[in-house]
Amino acid sequence: MAVTGEIRAREPVAARPRPVEAAPVEDTTIDRVRELCRELPECEVTGGQHHTIAVRGRTLAWHTVNHHGDGRVALTVRAARGENAELVAADPDRFFLPRYVAHHGYVGIYLDSGDVDWEEIRELLLDAYRLVAPKTLARRLD
Repeated sequence: MAVTGEIRAREPVAARPRPVEAAPVEDTTIDRVRELCRELPECEVTGGQHHTIAVRGRTLAWHTVNHHGDGRVALTVRAARGENAELVAADPDRFFLPRYVAHHGYVGIYLDSGDVDWEEIRELLLDAYRLVAPKTLARRLD
């Protein structure tokens, strides 16, 4: 192969998707979730764009922004066996079965729809907490 001295322009490299900029709905929803979690003994909310909500290292929920490029703000919570499918069947515009964890009983709730029932979110977080927290902590809620 002969070298001709010709310089070629490099092919453009595909741009990586940019992280989603934090918008008010994302900030306000995680703030509301944090506020609700203050009611739950030893509950911690950690993370950035993908927040984990846990008690003593056991995950009860995730608050996600643009998870896997879906463009949505959502809360994924642990639910009693079969309850996740029932919630989705009853209202598929608000609830969804999250990838990878639905078979463990998790259900997703869209938080960017503008019409979020925060009392329902509170109840779902309480139920999730009771499912994963040690019994000694869960009893403190009663």
